[in-house]
Amino acid sequence: MQTSTRDRIVLAAARLVQRQGYVGTGIKQIAKEADATLGSVYHFFPGGKEAVAVAAIKHGDEEFAAILREALDGEEDPAAAVEGCARSLATALRASGWTDGCPVTAAALETLGTDSEIQRACADALRGWQDLVADRLLRAGLARPDARELAGTIISTLEGAEVTAQVTRSEEPLLQAGRQLARLVATYR
Repeated sequence: MQTSTRDRIVLAAARLVQRQGYVGTGIKQIAKEADATLGSVYHFFPGGKEAVAVAAIKHGDEEFAAILREALDGEEDPAAAVEGCARSLATALRASGWTDGCPVTAAALETLGTDSEIQRACADALRGWQDLVADRLLRAGLARPDARELAGTIISTLEGAEVTAQVTRSEEPLLQAGRQLARLVATYR
């Protein structure tokens, strides 16, 4: 099946924003990577670079949510599921040469303090991932307030561990976070 021009633009932008951030990614570079004309980019995204970036972040959100869902549902025990998720992230990050971390981190950090569509898309992604983890913990029998708070801790810890793993070019921060989060989750059972 052939990928549409719009989809190629979104996929290229998602990869570039994930690796280079919003500021480091140009609209011409997106067009070139997508094998599309600049006119096509503006046709599909009349809002320009910000509109493309928002679509790219939403794509990254959906892609990461699927990975997170698979990892969380891969184990019956929620503690093992969280540790498995961290291990999966570590493996994927190493395989990418330490470049393909969280699909929203760079753009989120670059737009701090703004009320931009980019910042809202990043916040929505993080909340959505927290909801996925909370739902998994609820299914394991945790009380709603505990599941919600623990899910926030898990997502925040994994986010920080992933950045640290990228900077140090080591899986260990994610593996350590996974082990410690698993211990924490187990205390709720």
